[in-house]
Amino acid sequence: MKHGLSLALAASLALLAACSAAAQPGGRLAPRAATDDMKIQHDGRERRYLISDFSGGRPAPVVFVLHGGGGHPENAQNMSQFDVIAAREKFIVVYPGGTGGMPGGRLLTWNAGHCCAYALENKVDDVGFIRTIMDQLVASGRADPKRIYVTGMSNGAMMSHVLARELSGRIAAIGPIVGATFGDEPAPNGPVAAIIFVGQDDQTVPASGGPLGGATKRGGRSAEDRNVAPDIDQASYWAKANRCADPVESRDTKGKAVELRWEKCTSGRPVHFYRVANNGHAWPGGKAGRAEADQPTPDVNASEMMWRFFTANPKP
Repeated sequence: MKHGLSLALAASLALLAACSAAAQPGGRLAPRAATDDMKIQHDGRERRYLISDFSGGRPAPVVFVLHGGGGHPENAQNMSQFDVIAAREKFIVVYPGGTGGMPGGRLLTWNAGHCCAYALENKVDDVGFIRTIMDQLVASGRADPKRIYVTGMSNGAMMSHVLARELSGRIAAIGPIVGATFGDEPAPNGPVAAIIFVGQDDQTVPASGGPLGGATKRGGRSAEDRNVAPDIDQASYWAKANRCADPVESRDTKGKAVELRWEKCTSGRPVHFYRVANNGHAWPGGKAGRAEADQPTPDVNASEMMWRFFTANPKP
């Protein structure tokens, strides 16, 4: 399966990210006038990304938003609704596209180490691709190098962990959404602040770890994909890397989320973890990728919470 996805695996990826279908134009609330469709050559491939620049020409924070497995840049733009925040707060949002073996620029994946599909099997250099965009934005004077952040959903969340691990000198903080680690990650090159969201009702990336639900239900899985670790391992990994003391646990008074906070970290880089109630495999407070996908809870707005966390944690 080096040059394309089987139908079974394609269906699995669509379920994994809940985002294989293009967003309906009527569902997009974010401003579009500032969005440019860009292409660059990297590692022998043409790579595509969207960039929404609301900075007004001054060096600004940059948030990279990675789609899930089976998604595409427009899909990440619609689900996260980050353009709404960027228009208000005057920063830049980049929506990179993964790679895939199907025509039409859809069903794209990221090479997140042990997942997923085409990008993993073809050993695609996604770290180098995104590093190139970051470096170009900094060199052009558009990006504030101390305020570069990464978020993503599902396979994109997995990729955000990889980017933070390998590009810790460039990335100030990450915000993975309904993602996972695998339990065998090496230590990162340096500390990175992290705010992590998982869905209490997620049946696709199971809270207790194990096989991805999409692959289990649809019967299609890449032989190179591996089981995921329990959801809390994402936070534990960064708490250890950031040299944090024990966390403080709290529950929202309205039962919206269980929260763990590692604030006492000798690195100065905190870790926040939220298990969101009434939320499955979806972006809390955002938009669903398609009508039949898990619908995100409106009670927790992950993008707004993430932005507040990001602004509080630039690189020192």
